[in-house]
Amino acid sequence: MLTGKMQEMLNLQINKEIYSAYLYVSMSAYSEHTGLKGFANWFMVQYQEEMEHAMRIYLYILEQAGKINLLTIERPPNDFASPLDLFEKTLAHEKIVTKSINDLMDLAVQSKDHASQIFLQWFVTEQIEEESNPAEIINQLKLVGTDGNGLFMIDKELATRVFTPQLGQGAQASPA
Repeated sequence: MLTGKMQEMLNLQINKEIYSAYLYVSMSAYSEHTGLKGFANWFMVQYQEEMEHAMRIYLYILEQAGKINLLTIERPPNDFASPLDLFEKTLAHEKIVTKSINDLMDLAVQSKDHASQIFLQWFVTEQIEEESNPAEIINQLKLVGTDGNGLFMIDKELATRVFTPQLGQGAQASPA
């Protein structure tokens, strides 16, 4: 059973994950508008992952006999300076999410909430990838600078990313 504080924080994390999805769909739309279909694809996959993260938390709250409290989703930005700006903002955002996940883990440890610690470990591990992927793309974008050929190659690479649902793997697909 969740403590009141853990339930509150998990509900807030659902909001943050859905905001992340909203941000990435905005970035996808911007990329599509600027002709960078590979970038658009990368951000759409990111959107799908963030929605899955929100659902993991949603299902966990229900599994723990908690109450879902959905909050208003903030409007994301919809204009960006460049492809590099997109990924710098992505990395900055993911660092905020990492801090939020770490705060949840700290609360679980402090509360001796072992079930939530086990549940949150997946997110702690996931955030390593969530930060390393945009950092790698930032490095590539800095290497190519304003070279159109380099940007074209990165766009082609980003177009190959696919969403692989994981909700059924280690997380219950529907509430029991």
